[in-house]
Amino acid sequence: MRKVLLLGAVALLATTGLARADGPSPIEIRQTGLDLMSGDFAGIRAVVAAKGDVKPLESAAKAMQRWAAIMPAFFPAGTEAGSKAKAEIWTDMDGFKKAAAKLGEAAGKLAELAKAGDADGVAAQVKEVGAACGACHNAYKAK
Repeated sequence: MRKVLLLGAVALLATTGLARADGPSPIEIRQTGLDLMSGDFAGIRAVVAAKGDVKPLESAAKAMQRWAAIMPAFFPAGTEAGSKAKAEIWTDMDGFKKAAAKLGEAAGKLAELAKAGDADGVAAQVKEVGAACGACHNAYKAK
């Protein structure tokens, strides 16, 4: 939860121009956010594989949903160099935003299923979240 609040605060500062000029770059923010999301998703998958209690997974899924909603903002023009992202992110920003929204929707549904304690639903939705991640990676991440 704290990591999401921290990312949100950094995002707010970065997008409102209040961040110091030598503060975190959009590249650093997006790499950190993607790493955190990856860790959350790995933890969710581990609980599902172990057939553990899915209710505590709600917060991690919500964090993924919130990150997906703000992630495109951290791919502004001029941040292409040295990125693992394909040029298509910047040439097809609308498509990238749609892919991020699809991930956010899938993660939101995962959070709802986790909150309800629906282990079978969570297991099925993990596959949907993975498919949304994979579709975005296939279209927008360099190999």
